[in-house]
Amino acid sequence: MALEQFSLPFSQSAVEDLRDRLQRTRWPDEIPGSDWAYGFDLGFLRDICGYWISQFDWASQLERLSRIKHYRYTSDGLGIHFIHERGKGPAPIPLILTHGWPGSFLEMRKILPLLTDPASHGGDPADSFDVVVPSLPGYGFSDRPTRSGMNVMRIADLWAGLMNELGYGRFGAQGGDIGAGVSTALGLRHADRILGIHLSFIPGSFRPFLEPGATFTPTEQEFLDDLAQWSERNGAYSHIQRTTPQTAAYGLNDSPAALAAWILEKFRAWSDCDGDVYRRFSRDELLTNVTLYWMTETIHSSFRLYFENRKAPLHFGSDDFVGAPCAIARFPKEISAPPRAWVERGYNVQRWSDMPRGGHFAASEEPELLAEELRSFFRNLRQ
Repeated sequence: MALEQFSLPFSQSAVEDLRDRLQRTRWPDEIPGSDWAYGFDLGFLRDICGYWISQFDWASQLERLSRIKHYRYTSDGLGIHFIHERGKGPAPIPLILTHGWPGSFLEMRKILPLLTDPASHGGDPADSFDVVVPSLPGYGFSDRPTRSGMNVMRIADLWAGLMNELGYGRFGAQGGDIGAGVSTALGLRHADRILGIHLSFIPGSFRPFLEPGATFTPTEQEFLDDLAQWSERNGAYSHIQRTTPQTAAYGLNDSPAALAAWILEKFRAWSDCDGDVYRRFSRDELLTNVTLYWMTETIHSSFRLYFENRKAPLHFGSDDFVGAPCAIARFPKEISAPPRAWVERGYNVQRWSDMPRGGHFAASEEPELLAEELRSFFRNLRQ
């Protein structure tokens, strides 16, 4: 195992190749006036790709990101990129934040200073955190796994090793999307080290243990039916990514326009933006995330995590229960909203908050709300 500082790489030739590919995009036709009815709107995509070619500055984005402290952690030959920022307060709590798909460590940029230095943002320095933000294996600047089996359970083991290497015996965990699955796995596999778990999403594969003959309540069954209907209407991406990720990767790894459509569709659909994604994210924010996927060629390796998690879903057995104190923040435009009774079958829920606004990308969309949730939850656990 090893820790080392990490400098974000830049390649001018890669930027020129990206612009050249964008300029040579072979655009499909569309039904006039169809807007978003058939999928990602052609006019929107052409407009943002034009901005990508002529105005987006990847070097400038990397320069801004380099003001944060970046490192690499290596375990069993696999390198993991992570951010580590120390808290400014009397006794910061170690906290690991895990992103999901189609996001990246970039999701945590806005919330990072709110957690590490609350006093500079209207908070109490006693609520500060030492924050660790890793990039999932196969995402961003982390290595792409070369063997099968890299699922949320294995990632939880990596995170536990990373925190141990940083000198943190016990720590808190927060996550949404895949990050919620990793945080859950930390609670299952490393319970003695977890101070508390905060989730802004309940993993879609989560199924609590039921005694033989037991049934779901009508409210729980309604939730499961709604989830199945959502998947039928909106889950094509997930079905592809968890079954045949290699097939879709050929086109997305070769065409930046296709990659942008695949990723940005979800930022529009899953955020609290009422169909106008620029209400929540600037062009630069959106394209920095897409460019990270493009430059690191990680769209396929990010898909593979879906494939691996399908083979190891979070179906709890009779002995599975997340016993560490748990907090749940339900954002109104999140893609699923399980009832509290469903979550309490598998988690020790100590705090439940129905948030006033926000969607799937909580740390990016509503960093102040999420930061205050984390401060309030962990305040009672600071011992």
